[in-house]
Amino acid sequence: MILAGFFTLFLLTDGNTSSLQQLEDLPGSSRTFDKMSGGNTSDPEVYPPPSTIPDIGGNTSDPNPDEYLVLMAANIDISLMEYPSTENMKLVFEQIREHEVHSPEECSTRAVLNHLNLTQDSDKYTVGRPVKHQSHLTWVLLDMRIYAILDVRESDQTFIAYIWIYLRWDNEHIWWDPEQFCGTTHILVPTKYLWMPDMTIEEMTEQDKASPSPNLNIRNYGWVEFRNDQVVISTCRMRVYKFPFDVQSCNISFKSIMYSDEEIKLFYYKNNSEISEWSRKAMETQYEWLFVSMTVTSKTVNHFGFNQTMIVYTINMKRRSVLYIANFLLPVFFFLCLDFASLLMSDTGGEKVGFKITILLAVTVMQLILNDILPSSSDKIPLIAVYCIGTFALMLLSLLETILVIHLINRDAWQDNDQEKTKDPIEGQEEKLTNSHTCFIGIKNCSNCASVNKNSANRRLSIGKEGNKGGVTEVSIALEKMSDELGEIKKSITLLSGRQAEDKVGYWTRTVQKINKTFAVFYVTAVVLFLLFVSIMWYSADE
Repeated sequence: MILAGFFTLFLLTDGNTSSLQQLEDLPGSSRTFDKMSGGNTSDPEVYPPPSTIPDIGGNTSDPNPDEYLVLMAANIDISLMEYPSTENMKLVFEQIREHEVHSPEECSTRAVLNHLNLTQDSDKYTVGRPVKHQSHLTWVLLDMRIYAILDVRESDQTFIAYIWIYLRWDNEHIWWDPEQFCGTTHILVPTKYLWMPDMTIEEMTEQDKASPSPNLNIRNYGWVEFRNDQVVISTCRMRVYKFPFDVQSCNISFKSIMYSDEEIKLFYYKNNSEISEWSRKAMETQYEWLFVSMTVTSKTVNHFGFNQTMIVYTINMKRRSVLYIANFLLPVFFFLCLDFASLLMSDTGGEKVGFKITILLAVTVMQLILNDILPSSSDKIPLIAVYCIGTFALMLLSLLETILVIHLINRDAWQDNDQEKTKDPIEGQEEKLTNSHTCFIGIKNCSNCASVNKNSANRRLSIGKEGNKGGVTEVSIALEKMSDELGEIKKSITLLSGRQAEDKVGYWTRTVQKINKTFAVFYVTAVVLFLLFVSIMWYSADE
């Protein structure tokens, strides 16, 4: 019978007996606290040391094989269980049958259930709070640990976490003497056998699809314990002003659905540092978010006309910002550097305007991506949005400056066309003067040549003919003077047209150069001051 009782307990606990052994040592039993009014054996004002809290997520210690030897025959080879093959398991069960130990009926779980008259259809245990008088309070101790931060959705402000919940309350209808039942101090029963507190999470928006834990652990002095793991999808107000260097705080608040403070009183472990340390050690998955700390507080809320105690767990977490820096902030900064480098491009072609417009479109795409990430209900414009808008504004200003410079250069071209039309008559006059000057020079040369030939051929002429020679010399001198005057007029016309061309090109060129130099200095100064301002705000601004 003892062996049968052991296997019954083994099946009810799904083979897990180490966690029950841990729960036996939980402080606050009837041997440590004085009995309170209403059958309560727990003192709500006394909190046991956190190091003695049972592991609500599972076993933390391996079972001691010596404890099993007490319940089994001495000559059963327990070492075969270390290699649970089919052959070894057959040998173990054969040894158990051969050395079956007589176990009295009082050592079974069924004996305890019969003693308590605890059945599924018992209204005594399932209907109403487990108190013998309605004026008695039901003390409920709650503990929560977070095992994984699965997701944080900024766009719809949702927080998803995987948590373990531990509940403990007093049932005044449950009590038995362990000595009458072979030292049995606790048993496991299905949750449908007993009343449970109707606890809910205030921020939860979707019910967990997984089934809750099917069993309750009840102790001989009336305490009932419940452990359950679940995925919580809850609302969380996101503060994205410092995105992607933000720290978020999301709450998971527990309260009763129907019972007021006059019926159920909630308590919790108050040591925030140790609660944070437990969760940090148990944290399995963090993904984008790093767990920082967890704090717990309580407050009284008034919903629908009656007061209720609410226990609030606040999870503080920090975003991993490396990927956002590499994939968003740096590309936008590189676009800004490219726009600054475009100041070195020529203003006479159209490639500069097309290049700047392409960079503006790239920044616009980055802003559309950012719009899908950030929530639309933010109270303040996030600094990353200020960063994108400021960069876009600087690039737009640079594009407008380029358009202005190209417009001034086009005005130069228009004035060149007008002056070409007025320059044609002057060039015609200059050409005529040049031809005349050349003609006169030719006449002069011809006259001189003729004079020399005549002197060599007619040396024997008479003195009377010398008068005619003097007339030819006077004509040559007149032609020479006229040629010199025409050369001076040509030089004056050429100098005047050169000055007009110099004045036309120099004015607009100097204007464009001054605009480019001034804008370059302003652009560099504005970019440095803007980036410095955004960096300081990211570092020192409060949420």
